[in-house]
Amino acid sequence: MIIRELTGDIYFGEPRSISGEKGNRVGINTMHYTEAQIRRILHVGFRTARQRKKRLCSIDKMNVLEAMQLWRDVAIEIAPEYPDVELTHMLVDNAAMQLVRNPKQFDVMVAGNMFGDILSDEASMLTGSIGMLPSASLDDGARGLYEPIHGSAPDIAGKGIANPLAQILSLAMMMRYSFNLPDVATRVETAVRKALASGLRTGDIAKKGEKTCSTGEMGAAVLGNL
Repeated sequence: MIIRELTGDIYFGEPRSISGEKGNRVGINTMHYTEAQIRRILHVGFRTARQRKKRLCSIDKMNVLEAMQLWRDVAIEIAPEYPDVELTHMLVDNAAMQLVRNPKQFDVMVAGNMFGDILSDEASMLTGSIGMLPSASLDDGARGLYEPIHGSAPDIAGKGIANPLAQILSLAMMMRYSFNLPDVATRVETAVRKALASGLRTGDIAKKGEKTCSTGEMGAAVLGNL
C-alpha cells in the first residue's frame, strides 16, 4: 500500500518559472512542505498500517533535501503516538531499487507527492498490469474518489478488453477505508482472488498463448464467487 501526499511538494511549490532567452533559459521548481501537510499524511500512514501488518516505511531524501529532513523529523516525532506500529525510513532511490529487488519486504509506504507518484507507478508493474491496481484520493474525513490507477482508459472503452479487477478492487478499498466495512472488502478481494485462481485472464495479464476472457466474463466470475 503506497500512501502519497497530494497537496504539497514540488508540484505546488513557489517560486516556479521558466525564464531567460533561448540557449540560456532557467527552469525553477521549489519543493515546499509545511509541517501540517507532513503531519496529516503521516497520520494517515500510521492509521493505515494499524489496519494491516503494523509496519510503516516512510520514504524521503533527507540526505540532500531540507524539506525531506523535515519530513523525517516529523515522522520520528509522531511515531510514539503509534507504539504498535513499526516505523522505518528509506531514501527514495533505495526504495525504488528495493521495490524491484524484494517488494514483499514492504507493507505500507508513505511518501511525498513527487516520490509517491513515481514509486506507485513503478509498483504497478509488480502485478504485471496497471489494470490490476485500485487507488483512492481521500480527504481528511476518508471521503474521496476511488478508481483504477490508470483512470478511465477511454481508448479501449466498449471493446470488452479492459481488465475490470482494478475497478472492483477500488470498491473493496472504498468499503474498507471510507465505510469501515472490512468484512465486505475482504469478501470482494477473495472473490477476485478466486477468479484469478481459476485461470481467467484478460489480455493485459495473460501469458503468451494463454486463452483470454472479456471484461464481462471476468466480472461475471467475480460476481459468481461473491
